[in-house]
Formats: sequence, C-alpha cells, structure tokens
Amino acid sequence: MPNYRRASIEGGSYFFTVALADRRSSLLFDRIDSLRDAMRAAKRARPLHVDAMVVLPDHLHCIWTLPPGDADFATRWAHVKGAFSRNIAHDEVVSDSRAARRERGIWQRRFWEHAIRNEADYARHCDYIHYNPVKHGWTSTPGEWRHSTFWRFVAQGAYAPDWCGPT
Repeated sequence: MPNYRRASIEGGSYFFTVALADRRSSLLFDRIDSLRDAMRAAKRARPLHVDAMVVLPDHLHCIWTLPPGDADFATRWAHVKGAFSRNIAHDEVVSDSRAARRERGIWQRRFWEHAIRNEADYARHCDYIHYNPVKHGWTSTPGEWRHSTFWRFVAQGAYAPDWCGPT
C-alpha cells in the first residue's frame, strides 16, 4: 500500500485540487452556495486565508495560506467536504468499499496538494487557477468565469482585466 506523504509547513501556502467522485457531475456548480457555506464554516473552525480559487462543475483549485504555527490543511479539507456533503441529498451512487466505511460517494477520497515554494511558484499556480475555466472550455477568457478570484486579482493590480483574452 502506498505511503502518502504530505508537506507540512507551518504557516505555509498550499495549492490544492479537490474533485468530486463523479467527474461528470456538476454538483459544485449546482450547489455553489452550499460550497461557500462549507468554506465559511471551515474558516470559522480553523482559520485560513483563501489566496486564490476557482470552482468548476466537478472540481476546484485553490491556494490557501495557513496561520503561523499551523500546517493542518487535511482537517480543514475534511471539514469542507463534510459540511458540503451534509447539505446534499443522499442520492449518489456509493461503492461497496465506501459503504463499508460509511462514506458518501460525493468526493474523491484524496486531494492533490503542493506546497508553494516561492513567489514564482505562487504566481504560476495563481495563473493556473484563473486560466482553468478556459483550459476546460467553459469560457474563452478568465474574466467570464464567475466562480473564481480572478476579479479580486484584477482589483489588486495582479492581472489586467483582459488577461489571457483574445489578441
């Protein structure tokens, strides 16, 4: 069995990809308010700063910065996933292995995490996050996607309003 090792940098910034179990689902988009509520509840329980984020129908990407002395992002993700799942009807398909563990079938069990190493790494991951709706064919420009922090970055001067738009 693989031994999953996660980075543990107290007060660090991390890039995450978190996906639904059914990648054909649009549950995150359909229930965006439930996801927002789950994120707010997680932040109240264990503070974190959402630096950048994009929510697509079946997955999300984000960068979180944790408070000094804290590297526990796994508990925060468990809180987000659990809070979101509690607001969703129990009508998803549940595999035998999930049923044996009394798990829902909404989220993939694991998530992708990457410890941000420096400013260039941070900028690359912010670009990846904000370009993701274009990459997946949902929009032609990042500014057209409502469920991201793109316009916050524009307001801060990090991006031009037409960043990655038609030339």
